[in-house]
Amino acid sequence: MSASRGAIPAGALVVSCQAREDNPLHGPAFMAAMARAAEQGGAGAIRANGPSDIAAIRAAVDLPVVGILKRFADGVPVYITPSFADAEAVAKAGADIVAVDATARDRGGETLAGLIGAIRGRLGLPVFADVATLEEGLAAEAMGATYVATTLAGYTGSAPVARDAGPDFALLEALVAACRVPVVAEGRFDTPDLAARALALGAHAVVVGTMITNPREISRRFAAALAARC
Repeated sequence: MSASRGAIPAGALVVSCQAREDNPLHGPAFMAAMARAAEQGGAGAIRANGPSDIAAIRAAVDLPVVGILKRFADGVPVYITPSFADAEAVAKAGADIVAVDATARDRGGETLAGLIGAIRGRLGLPVFADVATLEEGLAAEAMGATYVATTLAGYTGSAPVARDAGPDFALLEALVAACRVPVVAEGRFDTPDLAARALALGAHAVVVGTMITNPREISRRFAAALAARC
């Protein structure tokens, strides 16, 4: 890992290159191509899910890769890199930074503090903490997280902003004011103006996924808007 790839540049657009199994673009080849396109378009980092996609993207671009591994288990709400084994798999695939769900929800065994400490200590990688509240952001910072992000605001039932209400700017401002580590804006930033506003409010970087890398969902939004006019 080069020093430049171990950090997200200030003011960067981080493009989330992910596609679920039911998406026609699912698979390492498509995600690597998407990451190359994002790099050519000016992205400063990539967020990716799963060892296969991460390895393909790592080989395709020379940008920092924020890696996650989504693992779903019955009765366990945390699914973004819930265990050290998941973090290790992400690291071995070539991720430069490991993102984890840093909410206060049940993790299915491991503690968040232990996970962050192991990623930092045993893997030697920065930790990108996905949170939903100010309290979770401050706790993650105290545990050693390198970045704190608003990724899960509106997705856990603990935040006042609904999933369809746009970005949680109130949380972003609160985290920027209270945290010493860089705060990353993520979650429902679906226009350039919203992303620019996040930087103006003090965000270190902005993560955008669906509105750049998911043509199916973009098409649905356009189709729905047109249908409403018929």
